[in-house]
Amino acid sequence: MKKFYQEYLNIPHSFNRKTMLGILCLLIVLSGVFGFFYEFIFYYFNGGMKQFFWRGGNFLPWINIYAIGAVFIYFLTYRHRKSPIKVFFLSFFFCGILEYFSGLGMYKLGNGFRCWDYNTEIWNFGNIDGFVCLRSVLFFGLSSLLLIYGILPLLFFLAKKMNPKVFLFISFSLFGIVFFDEIYNLILARIFQTPRASDVYKQIGFQYVHF
Repeated sequence: MKKFYQEYLNIPHSFNRKTMLGILCLLIVLSGVFGFFYEFIFYYFNGGMKQFFWRGGNFLPWINIYAIGAVFIYFLTYRHRKSPIKVFFLSFFFCGILEYFSGLGMYKLGNGFRCWDYNTEIWNFGNIDGFVCLRSVLFFGLSSLLLIYGILPLLFFLAKKMNPKVFLFISFSLFGIVFFDEIYNLILARIFQTPRASDVYKQIGFQYVHF
């Protein structure tokens, strides 16, 4: 494993397009799940440890903006993987910009609707318009280190060691489940007037913040 890790740091990957797509699919799934549990835990403490908040817009524990950010971080920082400092600061600034304009865009398009508001949250030093704060971008910078030096090498290792067909089946299946969940809650439930994740989780008793 140590030899593989050294190769990961020093030799660019040589996966074919289909395998690389499978790796990105797993990256999307894992990053969205990671983001969900981060917010699930944080908002439990932010709410005074009195209740849990179900974040995101899906039935599954997955938040799309973390998945999108992870893909961008991969393309932005993979070539700089020999320098953790570069990886950290590139992710720090990029994710701050992505978070600010994502929040601002949803605020403008949604007539004042906010998916998050750092004006009302704990540890919000450096807060800018409620869309970004120092705590959030520090977390994203640190998470990028976990992504580039933990999750991505593991996915590369699995892609090389597993049977290619099995690896791709698992990757595409997990991505397909998450993608259908996202499309259902964003589009299909509105078209067919069927219950969305927010409706179900509110009935269960979760405080629900939906995208």
